[in-house]
Amino acid sequence: MPRRELRREERAFDLVVFDWDGTLADSTALIARAIQAACRDLDVPTPEDGAAKHVIGLGFSSAVRHVAPTLDPAQYGTFSAAYRNHYLAEEPAISLFHGARELLDDLDAAGYLIAVATGKSRAGLDHAIARAGLGGVFHATRCGDEGLPKPHPDMLLNLISFLASTPERTLMIGDTTHDLELARNAGASAVAVSYGAHPASELIQAAPLAVVNSVIELRDWLGGNG
Repeated sequence: MPRRELRREERAFDLVVFDWDGTLADSTALIARAIQAACRDLDVPTPEDGAAKHVIGLGFSSAVRHVAPTLDPAQYGTFSAAYRNHYLAEEPAISLFHGARELLDDLDAAGYLIAVATGKSRAGLDHAIARAGLGGVFHATRCGDEGLPKPHPDMLLNLISFLASTPERTLMIGDTTHDLELARNAGASAVAVSYGAHPASELIQAAPLAVVNSVIELRDWLGGNG
């Protein structure tokens, strides 16, 4: 069956906002490994994979409190440096999920506004976008070090205001419950992807419009519902 085209007529949303890690970029496993390695470097208990992945997208301090609750806050800077070293050592292996680039091109051709709301730093996101060859694709981006972190609605509301949209016409797409709570707190709709950091069982409990299992399924959902 041919895929439904992404058309401008009678669409439900004008602004589509993506999370980055685990939604567009296949980076969650690397982030979890870097978190675990940083914990070992600082000689604190190492979180299991699920616990390390759960904090992806949160603000830095909140994430460290979850994965390393015994760590002295005075050592957070050391933890950050250790994490960054481990992450950058493997960063060249990160790629976009299959079909992500084509989906963004389709959304752009159909006239949607496209944005990113991520817990990454501004420097980290700009670097990642450049590495992925997506410079100029997004109409706006908002990062974790530019305001209040997820799930506070600050970054999504900022994008909505900047792009002259409304919460009712905005769709947030993400792989964590933090993304879904962000959308809910901003009064926007959300779709979850199950191939990132949080399992489908957790995502379903947050009641998104849909939970999809691949970028291809996401594109098909947008063709029928976006």
